[in-house]
Amino acid sequence: MSSIKEAAAREAVLKTLLDTVRADYETARAETQELLEQISEETGTQQVVAALPDGPDIATVSLSGSGVEAKVTDREKFTAWVIQNYGTEIERRFVTEVREAFTKLLLKQMTAAGSTEWSDPETGVIHDEVPGVELVQGRSRTHSVRFKKDGRERVMQAWRDGHLAGALLPQLGAGTEDGAV
Repeated sequence: MSSIKEAAAREAVLKTLLDTVRADYETARAETQELLEQISEETGTQQVVAALPDGPDIATVSLSGSGVEAKVTDREKFTAWVIQNYGTEIERRFVTEVREAFTKLLLKQMTAAGSTEWSDPETGVIHDEVPGVELVQGRSRTHSVRFKKDGRERVMQAWRDGHLAGALLPQLGAGTEDGAV
């Protein structure tokens, strides 16, 4: 069991390192996102392989999310359209509502198509524009990092071996003038 002074010192040291690494991580993540967006626009590339300086692949970094999605923006107009065209998808209680599963299905299909036009797969009827639904800016596009089976272990071994100093690790400097990191 350690003393309170040892535990407090360990926490203070680890917090300093964590805050420094977190700041560099956020900067690296933003740079990766910007470059992925740029290469996606230029070439259509949606993912890239990440490798250590000595060559082994450690992860795949992929764009995710579309940024634009279909949303019901006028519930009354949307409900009136569903009543007129798909009455079986209405649940009547004290209020009239479109079944949640049907709404999700329509919005998912319109988001994928990038349009508020919807084609009924059963009848083939094309609805030029579904009333009460618009394409709106959704969540911001992001990216994910999926490590290869031994990717994390390879990173840790490269760190222990001193292969990450300089180019890939943050410079651990003195912090700010007031001592806060």
